[in-house]
Amino acid sequence: MEEQPLSNGQDTAICQNRIIRVGTRKSQLARIQTDSVVEMLSQRFPEAKFEIVAMSTTGDKILDTALSKIGEKSLFTKELETALEKNEVDLVVHSLKDLPTTLPLGFTIGAICKRENPHDAVVFHPCNAGKMLSSLPEKSVIGTSSLRRAAQLKKKFSHLDFRDIRGNLNTRLRKLDENNEFSAIILAAAGLRRMGWENRIGQVLHPEDCMYAVGQGALAVEVRANDQDILNMVSVLHDPETVLQCIAERAFMKQLEGGCSVPVAVTSTVKDSQLYLTGAVYSLDGSDSLKETMQTGVDLKLQQDGDGPDDDIQHVCITAKNVPHKALTAAETLGINLANLLLSQGAKQILTVARQLNDSR
Repeated sequence: MEEQPLSNGQDTAICQNRIIRVGTRKSQLARIQTDSVVEMLSQRFPEAKFEIVAMSTTGDKILDTALSKIGEKSLFTKELETALEKNEVDLVVHSLKDLPTTLPLGFTIGAICKRENPHDAVVFHPCNAGKMLSSLPEKSVIGTSSLRRAAQLKKKFSHLDFRDIRGNLNTRLRKLDENNEFSAIILAAAGLRRMGWENRIGQVLHPEDCMYAVGQGALAVEVRANDQDILNMVSVLHDPETVLQCIAERAFMKQLEGGCSVPVAVTSTVKDSQLYLTGAVYSLDGSDSLKETMQTGVDLKLQQDGDGPDDDIQHVCITAKNVPHKALTAAETLGINLANLLLSQGAKQILTVARQLNDSR
C-alpha cells in the first residue's frame, strides 16, 4: 500500500498512553484480517497499544439458514457496532462486503485498505482435482451461500446443481472434504489467500463467468463518526483507488436497494484517471439479467485541502480524508447513474421478482 504521510504532529500525540481496542469477529479469517490492520497501524503509530476484542455475530450463530433468507441487514456487524456505540471498542475491522450501504447513525467507514483479489474462486473436492466447472459431470453439486454466484453460474453451467452451504471458511472446506456431498464450493479468492490456502484454488472465476460482490476483497475500518482522533489515525490506511471503486460499487447497490437477498454483481477498475464500473442484476436462475458499464474521470493528483468543509463528508458511509473530494463525488455519482440506467431498463422488476421468489422458498 502506498505510504500516506501523517497529517500533523498531533496524530502521534493522539496515541500516546492510550489502549486502542479493536473489535472483530471470532473466526480465524476475521482474526487474520484484523491482525493485518493492527500491524499496519502499529507500524505507523509504534507508540500506540492495541487490544483485540473478538466476539460472535448473528451471522456466525445462525448456521442452518441461508444468509439470503434471514432478512437481517447487519448479519455480521450488529454486535460489533453495539460494542462501538457503547465505547467498548474504538474501531472495528470488517470485510467491506459484509457492511450494509447504510450504517447506523453516528458511524462511518474511516478506512478502506488496498483491495485483495476481488474475484470468486472454485475449490474442488480432492477427487475432482485438476478439473474445471465446465468439465464436472452432469448434476455435480456445487456449494455456495450467495444468490449472486448461483444466479450467474446457473446460466453458464446449467449442467450443475447449486446448493446452499453455510459456515466460516474452515467449516465449509471441512464439509467439502469430508462429507462427499459437494463436488466443489465457491468462495472469495481474497479469503483463501489471506488464510494461506491459495493452493486450494482450482479455478478463478473472472467477470465473464461471475462478477463479484460489492466491496469484495476490501477490508473496512468502522469508527464512531465523531471520534476525530481515531478517524484521523485510521485514515492513513486508505488506498485511494480502492476507495473510489468501493464508493462507486456501494452507491450502485444503494440506489438499486439491493442486498444479500437479491443477485447484484459488479466489477470496477481505475485506469488512466478513469473509473470504470460494470454493474448487473439477475433473476434467481440467471435467465433474466441486465448489465451495463459506465465510466467517469477521477483525478487523484488533485491536492486535498484537509480540515475544510468537505473533509468529513460521507460518501455511502465512507469518510476519506486524504482522497480529493471531487474524485469521491464523481465515484458516488457514477454508481448512482449506473443504477438509474439499469432501473430505467427494468432492473426493479427483476429484483422484485427475485426477492419475492427468495422469500417464498
